[in-house]
Amino acid sequence: MPELPEVEITRRGIAEHIVGRTVSGLVVRQPRLRYLVPDDLATHLRNQRIEAVRRRAKYLLLEVATGSVLIHLGMSGSLRVLPSDTPAQKHDHIDILFDQRMLRLHDPRRFGAVLWVPHPAQEHALLAHLGIEPLEEQFNGAWLFAATRKSPTPIKLWLMNAQRVVGVGNIYASESLFRAGIHPSAPAGKLSARRCARLAECVKSTLQDALAAGGSTLRDFVAVNGNSGYFQQNYFVYAREGEPCRICTTLIRKEVMGQRSTFFCVRCQRA
Repeated sequence: MPELPEVEITRRGIAEHIVGRTVSGLVVRQPRLRYLVPDDLATHLRNQRIEAVRRRAKYLLLEVATGSVLIHLGMSGSLRVLPSDTPAQKHDHIDILFDQRMLRLHDPRRFGAVLWVPHPAQEHALLAHLGIEPLEEQFNGAWLFAATRKSPTPIKLWLMNAQRVVGVGNIYASESLFRAGIHPSAPAGKLSARRCARLAECVKSTLQDALAAGGSTLRDFVAVNGNSGYFQQNYFVYAREGEPCRICTTLIRKEVMGQRSTFFCVRCQRA
């Protein structure tokens, strides 16, 4: 599933091509995605000017004067800006048209979503209960220390709970914890203020490094320009079970935690 860096890369790529442009039409070839595409979406969008493209967690919001198109890429979805006469391929489900170009959703697994959200978008059921954005200034060691007090939840699962922190999925939680030297099973509530500060810094730097690398190549993920990210070439632990740690050469281990594969180094990371 595309995580926060991949969605942010998509947002940036889309924004430069469609902000300020007026929607001329909508083509829906397959309305049955994770949620049914609204029948009146074309009515809401036609002749509307795209005022901004924003991201909230792993959701994209294409804002117009009367509301927003909420888009989620699901497990393997992607958005591409293409010439408006580009023939549709298999799994190309939705086109938002802008005269000479269009925004096309490709979603092989159909786990994505395209919905209409009236203003204010943050009150929509899918967004209302989301937690803090990890790349914002408010996400820091002091906040993390205060928020984790008395929680017995393993810190990796705590970080991946979108009602607490958004967009830190399995890959970036594993990599951030390695950089911070914290074992993924360490109880969140027992981390010291110093270790929380270090972890907050590592979450930010891991996500920022992933952004700089164009994200990770996850199944079918590609950026708007068709390029794949290469952050996976820099993984310290994720998907490296049985390989030597890049720091101490101890073999990387894998355990299942919260039904997700968790990778770590027993020497570099402590509870």
